[in-house]
This record gives sequence, structure tokens and C-alpha cells, in this order.
Amino acid sequence: MSAASVFARASLLRGPLRHSHPRCVAAPAMVASCVASSSGAGSGAATAAPSGPRFKVADLSFPCFGSADVAGAAKYVMPGGDSEEDVDQVWARLREEAAGDVEREPVLRSYYQSAILSHPCLESALAAHLAAKLGGPDHVPRGALFEVLFDAFLADQEAQQAIRADLSAVSERDPACSSTAHCFLYYKGFLACQAHRAAHRLWKSGRKALALFLQSRVSEVFAVDIHPGARIGKGILLDHATGLVVGETAVIGDNVSILHNVTLGGTGKESGDRHPKIGDGVLVGAGTQILGNVRIGEGAKVGAGSVVLKEVPARTTAVGNPAKLVGGKENPMKLDKMPSLTMDHTSWSDYVI
Repeated sequence: MSAASVFARASLLRGPLRHSHPRCVAAPAMVASCVASSSGAGSGAATAAPSGPRFKVADLSFPCFGSADVAGAAKYVMPGGDSEEDVDQVWARLREEAAGDVEREPVLRSYYQSAILSHPCLESALAAHLAAKLGGPDHVPRGALFEVLFDAFLADQEAQQAIRADLSAVSERDPACSSTAHCFLYYKGFLACQAHRAAHRLWKSGRKALALFLQSRVSEVFAVDIHPGARIGKGILLDHATGLVVGETAVIGDNVSILHNVTLGGTGKESGDRHPKIGDGVLVGAGTQILGNVRIGEGAKVGAGSVVLKEVPARTTAVGNPAKLVGGKENPMKLDKMPSLTMDHTSWSDYVI
């Protein structure tokens, strides 16, 4: 039985956790971190850890799940959060905010305990929260779906970084978001994006039927339709997200902000590489349609309601139907700030009532 299988049977979705995951170690400030075996779950063999400050090699001489078989699995790779310390800072902040909410609203205690406070790490909490929303007795049981999601998150170190970057992005760019915990629990754009990260890993590993199931459930539950083949970077804000459609060969770079009712689609029946490529730092306004294998350059802005069929150069603004560059094609106005970070939707316009 895999380590994830052991954990999934610990009444995860039937109430607060009573056990800790075998792949976790104690960390300062009472924050535990899940860890993924560097050679696969339950293999026990150790390999070299990836370089970089975000990952730590943990000594599991004293695992916190004593009944699990971790003999020989002395070295694991774990996400190290957003600092050089062993504590996962994003997870620590989320738990602190959740505890504060419970103190202010005791009626939420059971919900917060099950969704956040009973979990040893962000990956576990996220997998369980998504499984509770997307799983069910009529299709894939929640416990089984938890295993799929949790294993996908633990096996993908880039996804671990991206989850934390996405949480930070929402907190920093959305003025309505006053808490990381609220984003984690209630913001469907964030949740849909993380479900896609798991589906994308399944798609790349050849498990396409399961990846398409996840896409379908996300579309039904969150009204967000992202093909599992699409590639999405980190630091993503899908603001409101209702009606978002992203095609199979679309690529979204890092630190991109996209509003609701946006389509990154094709132009017809052609196959192959046929969807838009969105560069780093791009802001895409609500109701925008970007169609075909066109590139939106780094730091560009696309105004709300635009229809884009051609390339948009870096650090320019395109608006209208069909979209045109502000300042003209020959000498377009250049942006001096990253629009996805400023979230400035209107400074390009000289429109007055």
C-alpha cells in the first residue's frame, strides 16, 4: 500500500484528520511540511535533491506517522516555502489566518478544521478541498480523488511553487481578497487553476481519461474550462474566472492576470498548435476573445471586450473589436509598468462621457 493510500484511509473526508501523513516532518512554529520521496512514493530509495532554495532535504529519523512503513526512506525532498527557512511561509500564514477566522466565527470551526487546520501541509489541504468539491458517489469517490490529486501535487515540485505563487498573486492583486485563507477556500479561479495543474500532470503522464474527467468536473463546478493539455505558469490570477475557456495548445506565462469570460481559443477545425500564447506579465480584460496561434507579448494589456486575432507586441495595449494597438501600429504606446501587477484596466483610454 502506498503512503498516500495509507493517508487517504485516515477518515480524511469524513471529518477532521486524526493522523499525520507518513511523508511529513516536524518543522518550527508548529508547521508540518509534506514531503515527496525523491524516487517515488514508498520506494525508499534516495536520490540527489534538486538545487535551489525552495527545496530542502529532510531527515526522517523521527517520522510523525509511526505506523507507516518508512524503513530506509531517510531522505525526502520537501517544498521549503518562500524563504531559506524550513517553515513554509505561505502555509504558515494561511493557517494563522484560518485560526483567526475560527476565533472570530466559532460556527466555522468544523469547516476550517476539516479544510485547513487538520492538515499537515498545503498540498494535503488543497487535495482534500478539491476532492470534496469535485468528487462524489456518482462518479469518483472523494477519497480516491484525494489520492490522485495529492500524489500529483507531491510529485510535481513546479506545481508546489506555483500553488504558493498563485495564492500570493491573488492576495497582492485582488483588492477584494483580504485573506489567503479566504482565497484558498472560496476563490474558484484559484481552485480551478490548481485542479488544472493536477490534470495537466496526468495528461503529460498519459492518463488522459482521468485528466479529462477533472477538466469536466472543474467546468461543471466552477464554470471554468481549461483543457488539461494547456500549459500555465506561476503567479496566476484568474479573477472571478466564470466563463474562462483555455484551449489545448494554449500557453500562459508567469505573473499573468486574466478576468472572467475570456476565451483563449482556436479559429476553426484545424488541429495542431492552434491556440494563443500569453507572455509573462500580461493583463487580459473581461470578455476578451483571443483566437488562434497568436502571441500576446510580455507585459502587454488587452482591454475588456476585445477580439484579438493577431500578435500584440510586448508592453503595448490592444483594445476593440477587432483589436487595435493604442497609439497605432507604427508607433504604439509603450507601457512602463507591468499591467498584470498594477491591474490598471483604464489608463489607456481617453474616453469621456
